[in-house]
Amino acid sequence: MAVSSLGFACRSHFPVRPLFYCFTKVRFNSGLAAAIETVDDKDSDHHHKDSDRASKAPEWKKLNSKELGITNSMIPKPARQVLSGLKSKGHNVYLVGGCVRDLILKQTPKDFDILTSAELREVVRAFSRCEIVGRRFPICHVHIGNDIIEVSSFSTSAQNSPRNMRTGSEKSNGSCDEDSIRFNNCLQRDFTINGLMFDPYAKVVYDYLGGIEDIRKAKVRTVVHAGISFQEDCARILRGTRIAARLGFTISKETAHFVKKLSFLVQRLHRGRILMEMNYMLAYGSAEASLRLLWKFGILEILLPIQAAYFVHSGFKRRDKRTNMLLSLFANLDKLLAPDRPCHSSLWLAILALHKALAAQPRYPSVVAAFSLAVHNGGDVLEAIKITRKITKPHNRSFFELLEPEKLDSQTLLDEVMDFDLAVKEALGQMTDGFFISKAMAAYPQAPYSDMVFIPLDLYLDARRLFECVKENALKSFVPKQDSKIDYTSLSSGDLPEVRHVFARVVFDTVFPLNLSQES
Repeated sequence: MAVSSLGFACRSHFPVRPLFYCFTKVRFNSGLAAAIETVDDKDSDHHHKDSDRASKAPEWKKLNSKELGITNSMIPKPARQVLSGLKSKGHNVYLVGGCVRDLILKQTPKDFDILTSAELREVVRAFSRCEIVGRRFPICHVHIGNDIIEVSSFSTSAQNSPRNMRTGSEKSNGSCDEDSIRFNNCLQRDFTINGLMFDPYAKVVYDYLGGIEDIRKAKVRTVVHAGISFQEDCARILRGTRIAARLGFTISKETAHFVKKLSFLVQRLHRGRILMEMNYMLAYGSAEASLRLLWKFGILEILLPIQAAYFVHSGFKRRDKRTNMLLSLFANLDKLLAPDRPCHSSLWLAILALHKALAAQPRYPSVVAAFSLAVHNGGDVLEAIKITRKITKPHNRSFFELLEPEKLDSQTLLDEVMDFDLAVKEALGQMTDGFFISKAMAAYPQAPYSDMVFIPLDLYLDARRLFECVKENALKSFVPKQDSKIDYTSLSSGDLPEVRHVFARVVFDTVFPLNLSQES
C-alpha cells in the first residue's frame, strides 16, 4: 500500500487500508485533431538544425500590438492595476508568457503574469497586500481583491537563469541593452509561443524567439533543444502536452520526439506539481485531447496507469480517432468548462472512479442513470429510481461498459444502485493505492513500472463526499439544485451541490446522448 508520512508514493505491496494516502475555453474544435495527429513530421525544430542556429537565429521583432489584435481593454482590471502601479513608480512592465499568446489567439488566458524591471522588494513596497513566495525562483504575489497577480523581476530571473550567456549575437543585431535584457529573459522560457513580451504602454509585442511564426503555424516548439529543455525542467513535458491539447496545436518533430523519449522523467516531479499539471489538463475544458496526447506519448501509463490499462484492454491505438466511454465522459465535461471556467479537481477524479467501476463490471443503463440522479438530488435513491423509470431515451450502445437494458423491479434496481455505489467508492480507493496501481501496470509489460499516486488525502475525501449521500433515504437538510445553470464560482471551489450537479449531468449525457435517435 502506498503509505508515507510525507504524503508521497512509495513501493509497497500490502493490500491494507492506509492511515494516510500517499496522495503522494474556451474550447477548440481543432484540439481533438491535434491530439490525434500531434507530431509534425515535416518540420524540424527551431527553424534550423543546431549547427545552424547561431547563424540563422530567428529575427528579433517588435510588433504593433494593435496589428496583432491586442488592446489594453482585454487585460482584466486587477492586472491593469498592478501594471499601472509599477509603471507610475518609473518601472518597466510587461505581460509575459501564455497570456500574450492567448490574447493574440483571441482566447481567454488562464492568468496574467507580469515581468518588471523593479526589484521584488520594490514590488512589495508598491502594494499593500503583497508577499514574496518561492525559494528557488522567488516571485511576488500581489493581491487585488480576490485575485492574485504573479509578478517576477528581471534581476531575480537573471540570477537564476542557466542561459544568461548569449550577449554577443544580439549586439550584432544592433540591439540596445534593454533588448539584451529582454532577450536573455526570453531564453528562460519553455516554448517559443510562451516567449513573447507585451508592453501595454508602448503597445509593442517583443518576439525574439520566433514565437509569432510558431503561433501562426500552430506549433509547440521548445526554446532550446528539446532534449536539453526537458532535462532542465521535466515539468515542461506535461506543460507542452497540455498547451498542445488546449490550443489544438501540433508538436514539432524534435519536441515530440523528446516528449516521448524522456517521458519517464515526469516520475521525478513532486507529486503536488503533477497534480497541478493534471488538473490543468482535466479541469479546464481540454481533458479529452489531453488524455489522447498523454496516451500517444506514453505518459498516461506513468500517471494514470489504470486508465492506460483500460485503453489497452479496449484495443485503443495510439493514433486512434475513434472514441470510447472514458473519452466520451471527458468530452462531455469539456463542453461545460473553459480556461476561465474550470471545475474542482474532485469532479474529474470522481469521473475517473465511476468509469473504472463500469469498466471492471458493466452495468445496466438504468442503474447508472439512477445512481447519477441520486448523486444529483443529495442521495434519495428511491426518488432517483422513480425518475429513471420515466426515461425513454435510448442509451449509447457503443460502450461495452453498458449492458443491454432489462426490466428490473424496484427492489432489484435499488440493490444494483447500492452495489454500484460501493463499486465506485472502491474504485476511488484503488486509484489512490500504490498496490492496485502497480497491478494495473502488469497489463502490458512494455510500459515503465509505476505505482505513482499523486492524489492527496484531502482530494480523495472531497471526491468520496460526492457519493456519501447515496442512501435509501434523502438527506433531510439537502436541497437539490433547482436549475440547470452552472455556478462556476461554486464549481471551481468544490461546492458539493454544484459539483454533484455537473457530475450527474456529464454521466447522464454520456449514457443517454442528446443526438442519439431511437432508431440507432
